[in-house]
Amino acid sequence: MVAAGKKDITPYWRTLKSGGELNEKFPGGVEAQAEKLRAEGHTVVPGKGKKPPTVKDYEKKLVEG
Repeated sequence: MVAAGKKDITPYWRTLKSGGELNEKFPGGVEAQAEKLRAEGHTVVPGKGKKPPTVKDYEKKLVEG
């Protein structure tokens, strides 16, 4: 895409907090983010206590920019 003059932009729902946590401030909250991530094949694990849900094995899919 960069060659075509377009920027390579990561969709917001793929951006996680530290530890693979979902972000409650994104549109629709963690439920909407989890739904989008599941649609892409990710496994979302419920949070414990007050912690938000996390993406299982997110470390294996990290992209360095």
